[in-house]
Amino acid sequence: MELEVLQLNGSPAGRTVQLDEAIFGVTPNDHVLWLDVRRTQAATRQGTHKTKERGEVKGSNRKLYRQKGTGLARVGNAASPLRRGGGRTFGPRPHSYDVRLSKKVKSNARRSALTYKAQHQAIRVIDALDFEQPSTQNLRTILGDLELEGQPVLIVTASHQPKVYRSSQNLHRVIVREARNVSAEDILRARILVCEEDALSIWSHLWASTPKVQA
Repeated sequence: MELEVLQLNGSPAGRTVQLDEAIFGVTPNDHVLWLDVRRTQAATRQGTHKTKERGEVKGSNRKLYRQKGTGLARVGNAASPLRRGGGRTFGPRPHSYDVRLSKKVKSNARRSALTYKAQHQAIRVIDALDFEQPSTQNLRTILGDLELEGQPVLIVTASHQPKVYRSSQNLHRVIVREARNVSAEDILRARILVCEEDALSIWSHLWASTPKVQA
C-alpha cells in the first residue's frame, strides 16, 4: 500500500511512502490482539487491595460463650467471620496482575492492529513534528488542517518529543507515543493514526522480522 506524505498544514508534500507489507499486510490474529490488550490493561492495576482476615482483627481471643447448650450457633471469638466486625474469609490480598507475553506475540499483536488500520485507510503520514516550545494551539491547528480535530487520534513520533507530548495534554482524545513504545491497545483505541514518516522505518526495523525459536 502506498500513502501520500502530507505537510503539517494538510497539503501534499509531493512524495509518497510505501507501507511495509510485513507490518501492514499480515493476516490479523484477533486472539493475539486480545492477549496483548489484556496485558497492557492488567499492568495498570495496582493490586493493593487488602481486607483483614480472622488472625488480623484486633480483639480478645476469648470464646464468647460455651460450645453447646445455648441454642445459638457455635462460634469462637469476636474475630470470627460469622460475626459482625470479624475477619473476612478468603479476602483479597495484594498481588501482581502482570501478564507475561513473549516478544513474538507482542510484535504479532502490533502488526495485526496496524494491518486493521491500513485496511480501513486510517493512517496519515506527515512530515516531522518540530515544536520550538509546547503549544496546544499549534497542535490543534495541525489536527484541524488534517481534518482530524475532535477525533480519537494517536500521534506517533519517530523519537522522544516531550514538547509535542506536552502540547497534547489538554486535547481531548489525542495521545502522543514514541514509535517504539506504541502498544496494540494504543493503535486500536485511536480512530486515526498520524505517523511521522521516519516512524514507519522504525516499526519495520522493530517488528517486521520475528525472532527465531530454538528447538
